[in-house]
Amino acid sequence: MPDAPLSDAVHVGLDLGTQSARAVAVDGGGRLVAAASRPLTGRRDGARHEQDPGQWWSAVAAACREALAGIAPERVRGVAVDATSGTVLLADRQGRALTPGLMYDDGRARAYTARVNKEGGAVWRDLGYRAMQPSWALPKLLWLLDNTDFPDARLLHQSDLITWRLAGRQVASDTSHALKTGYHLVEERWPDDELARLGVPAGLLPDVVRPGTVVGTVCAAAAGATGLPAGTPVVAGMTDGCAAQIGAGALTPGAWNSVLGTTLVLKGVSPHLVRDPGGVVYCHRGPGGTWLPGGASGSGAGALARRFPGADLDALTAAAAATGSTAVAYPLAGGGGERFPFLAPDATPFLIGDADGDAEEFHALLLGTACVERLCLDRLDHLGAPVGGPLTFTGGGARNRYWSQLRADVLGRTVTLPEHAESATGMAVLAATASGATLEEAASAMVRVREELTPDPSRTARLTPVYLRFVDELTRRGLLEPAVAEHARGKAER
Repeated sequence: MPDAPLSDAVHVGLDLGTQSARAVAVDGGGRLVAAASRPLTGRRDGARHEQDPGQWWSAVAAACREALAGIAPERVRGVAVDATSGTVLLADRQGRALTPGLMYDDGRARAYTARVNKEGGAVWRDLGYRAMQPSWALPKLLWLLDNTDFPDARLLHQSDLITWRLAGRQVASDTSHALKTGYHLVEERWPDDELARLGVPAGLLPDVVRPGTVVGTVCAAAAGATGLPAGTPVVAGMTDGCAAQIGAGALTPGAWNSVLGTTLVLKGVSPHLVRDPGGVVYCHRGPGGTWLPGGASGSGAGALARRFPGADLDALTAAAAATGSTAVAYPLAGGGGERFPFLAPDATPFLIGDADGDAEEFHALLLGTACVERLCLDRLDHLGAPVGGPLTFTGGGARNRYWSQLRADVLGRTVTLPEHAESATGMAVLAATASGATLEEAASAMVRVREELTPDPSRTARLTPVYLRFVDELTRRGLLEPAVAEHARGKAER
């Protein structure tokens, strides 16, 4: 990797999550030099989930400034940004937000989805995901156009607002964030005819480039706000799930990264475009000629925060581990239904078995998340995606060692935990390509392994029937397609 591993060059990754903005500085050998974060707040009201775009920039700038406070400016070689997938807003020609940010799980655009899929269906089928979901960016754009009056607006993805501020001008978006707005990843263009039929004005959408492209440099104003040296290359980023995949080093065909945060996101690598007739799995473009299939669930660690707000999760984990309970809960994180491993906007939580007290109920949520995760991989295998390669765990949930071991036991496969398991690290790796390295070279030099977890065969055997009961209950409720359930049962019996 040109000059990075053997020098003290520093690469900066910026991550906009649901609850915080984070900045990390990582050197060419993968050492975390510094990190800082700032909280983000949102507004939820039924299907509505908004954040203030002004807060995104102030939080990112403050976190970056703190992280870089003790680092010599000449060491900083690049910066890249990731953000939540499908989060959008309208801005004016100067990059000022005209609307709140409609977050990744905002569900107000449900009424627009049928029209989006009618007009763009041929393109969506060509791209493999078949149909857009209500929380995707293009239905939200139509909702914004119908519910605002800004004739000269620009659509920005969440990360686009940050790169605009960094460069001091609008720069190209990336294919990863543009996917859910309808960008044609195979032909690498906006589908102009379909968008015109939907009433999307010409000039509303940003230019788009592949992740890793240098789109600009840090301007003087941004340098003052962030501590990034003026002139630092700004590298086109990816969505948070793909960023975590890079940070985990999951870049070879068959490799997968499972990100457990508020929700569960799985991202893998395939040599071919994976098409899903059910419209649940979708592919990003990967480095070289690869594709990055995956999906974002509505289930995850957010179910713990929803059920046990303010609780001591370490203490609950210890108590849960001592129960030996096999009750399993369907762990929906919020009110938006399910998106992966099946599409069910009206799905609601449920419990299989008896959970007596907080510890057993907490364990049921941990076990339910592991069951959802196994079903995600079974669905991917059913679609023909290669799933047998290395598996890594990242996200906040990966810091809970008991939960990670439980997940490995339910999956029945060895799992690797990277030393720095976060999306911001992936963006630091991507930012390192500004120095001339390929993404694979940068990841090889910068991704470090913290621990490897091996499943307990006896525990896997005991938990597999629990997983199959979970699959049966989802099928009985009409949530899971019988063909996917049958495939999951067949795999478990082999």
